[in-house]
Amino acid sequence: MKILLKNATIINEKSSFHNQKLDVFVVDGVLTQIETTLQIEADQIIDLKDLHLSSGWFDPCVSFGEPGFEERETLENGLLTAAKSGFTHILLNPNTDPVISSHADVSHLLKAAESSTTALHISAALSEQGKGRQMASLFDLHKAGARAFGDFNTAFKNPNLLRIALDYVQSFEAIIQAYPVDLELIHSGQMHEGAVSTNLGLKGIPEVAETVPLARDLQLLEYTQGKLHIPYISCASSVQLIRDAKKKGLNVSCGVGISHLLYTEQELIDFNPDFKIQPPLRNTEDQKALREGLLDGTIDMVSSLHLPVNPEIKNLDFVESEMGSVGLEAAFQVLQNHFPLAKVISFLTRGKKRFGIQEHPFEVGAQADLALFTPHGSGIFEEKHILSSSKNCMFVGTPTRGSVYGCIRGEHFQMNLK
Repeated sequence: MKILLKNATIINEKSSFHNQKLDVFVVDGVLTQIETTLQIEADQIIDLKDLHLSSGWFDPCVSFGEPGFEERETLENGLLTAAKSGFTHILLNPNTDPVISSHADVSHLLKAAESSTTALHISAALSEQGKGRQMASLFDLHKAGARAFGDFNTAFKNPNLLRIALDYVQSFEAIIQAYPVDLELIHSGQMHEGAVSTNLGLKGIPEVAETVPLARDLQLLEYTQGKLHIPYISCASSVQLIRDAKKKGLNVSCGVGISHLLYTEQELIDFNPDFKIQPPLRNTEDQKALREGLLDGTIDMVSSLHLPVNPEIKNLDFVESEMGSVGLEAAFQVLQNHFPLAKVISFLTRGKKRFGIQEHPFEVGAQADLALFTPHGSGIFEEKHILSSSKNCMFVGTPTRGSVYGCIRGEHFQMNLK
């Protein structure tokens, strides 16, 4: 397959071609020629208005539905959504039924995704069936292809399980994920605990529901000298805990939801269940701390926290509604409305190395791993722009800037042309 990309502006600060407008020739998934002008035959010529290229984007905290919740999202459509949204790599949460906790679970999903433009990487459950009692066969899961291990959206009730796991995986260079969620402290909470929750008469989720398990897990990390990733944080106190841990030299990384960079608890005044997510949207001081933490490197990566929820359990009274919002298809456009292009691309391309995902340079002879987009043009994100099967999306009605054309990874490419 020969693909010719015409008049593409390269956005890649690590490349000598950064900020240049060039023609790029991709042959069988490899960058073969990069020149000012190429007159050459190709199977596919991509000549789009204001075309820009960057390294393919990565989302480290994505949920679909398969197996078990296919009514929310299938693996096939989820990966198609990611590809059309510019993401060449995603890390899939074990938010499935049964949870991803066996060699067969991992190998089946990876095999099913082999032909996808977006590469599937899997975070398997750390405990057997995700029940938090006994450690899963982590080495066997690692051999099957799992990149990380963690029990989705729940803290470990047994801290010894986490301690043992942090020790154990050091022998094969894996990474443990610890979700900072104390379900006992959340205790049926609906949103951030504060003035807004009090005024609305809703039970709040205090920040200690996040910081208590986070502080404990960081202490266990210091004790074991292992490798830990925190999939998301949502408050200023958590930013400081991570900052202090990094100053100590601990091998820790963390992510933040795009939603938490853009929105606060004020969005829930109208009881819109699409803004009901985990972790909850917090106050403006927390939002400021998260932005500062991302810009100074305390926070390592961003995520759309993409979590499809079918309407039967989402479109209910606010208190009864399930938590979650989709966001892959809006990520670039809503971020660009708040941050400069260079920062947005930096945010969206961070994190691959942390999970052992190969990063391909932008140079002749390298494998193509590219996001295709334009940073220009403005609009409003509407429901018709949602590519996911489930339509629970907090970004509907949000101003946007730019648009995504698709992506290329190796011999696979996917375009989002309308």
